[in-house]
Amino acid sequence: MVIALQPLSIFECAARHGAFRLAADELGLTPSAVSHSITKLENSLGTRLFDRTQRQVKLTADGESLYRHVSAGFIEIRRGLEEVSARRARFLRLHAAPSFAAQWLTPRLPAFLASHPGMDIRITASTDYSRFAADEVDADIVNGPPLPGAVNMVPLGEEEVTVLCAPQLASTITCPADVLSLPIINGDRNRVTWARWAQQAGIDPPKAYAMRFDRSFMVIATAANGLGVALESTRLAERELAEGRLIAPLPDHVIRETLHSLVYPLIHSDRPIIRAFEKWLLAELAAGPPSHS
Repeated sequence: MVIALQPLSIFECAARHGAFRLAADELGLTPSAVSHSITKLENSLGTRLFDRTQRQVKLTADGESLYRHVSAGFIEIRRGLEEVSARRARFLRLHAAPSFAAQWLTPRLPAFLASHPGMDIRITASTDYSRFAADEVDADIVNGPPLPGAVNMVPLGEEEVTVLCAPQLASTITCPADVLSLPIINGDRNRVTWARWAQQAGIDPPKAYAMRFDRSFMVIATAANGLGVALESTRLAERELAEGRLIAPLPDHVIRETLHSLVYPLIHSDRPIIRAFEKWLLAELAAGPPSHS
């Protein structure tokens, strides 16, 4: 026999209160709706669950037996809901643009977790934007405008995009034109292109690239290994710059642009872990690169 959960919930409430009216008040129903639901349940079970008088209702022997089991069942259901709710309050499923995740976010995650004990983060990274329709992630750090939808977008501030290279190559660069004589590394997905930078610098764009990659972290690693010059965000390359493995030889030729944003569905706006992560993320960005001694 299959009984729907709602009639059992109404029965449990009425049995707990010993009154249809009090059950109706708790459930937001009318007393007659409570009585009608319990009558249908009794007909389905083929037994009376309450003895009814004008002033009160009282559980029958069958009603007492059913209430013991239903009450225990709803206690377990409430415990399960509370457990899932508490776990969800501490668990953030984050998608991020791969290079932002690898170069900027993951080195800082220990600090976030240390300052927010009990919180747990799972990160996935790809160039595909999250649609949130399947509830596969809670938030996304995107490179570019988000997909349309009921989302909140938090811009993560301007980044500086400029020429970066290893120190041995930097010593040969005194003006933008010098870059064209060196091996040029291209990021195929970069929103700030070599052509745009060259136009702003007043030189011809590169005619060819020595190497091409579809991820900024590979562009940065290749440049840090001395294999050519890159056009990249100093935010993504801050670790290599701080360690002296990369240098920005043309500090007067910089393009400033907001590239990344934190995006999450509007329905998640009040989740404590979303608010905590957003607040921490913006504070970290405002603080700038960590100091290296």
